[in-house]
Amino acid sequence: MRRLARIFRSERGATAIEYALVGALISIAALAAMTNLGGKVNTMFNNVSNHM
Repeated sequence: MRRLARIFRSERGATAIEYALVGALISIAALAAMTNLGGKVNTMFNNVSNHM
């Protein structure tokens, strides 16, 4: 019974989940930014290519 109570009081699992959620949000934001930036870079290279 003490072991079960100790597991429920432990905050290590909650901290790991919080770090995982923060990491997931950062990766989603980075992916969205890179997708948007990739389209703009592609357009820029096409413009340069057309002007040559």
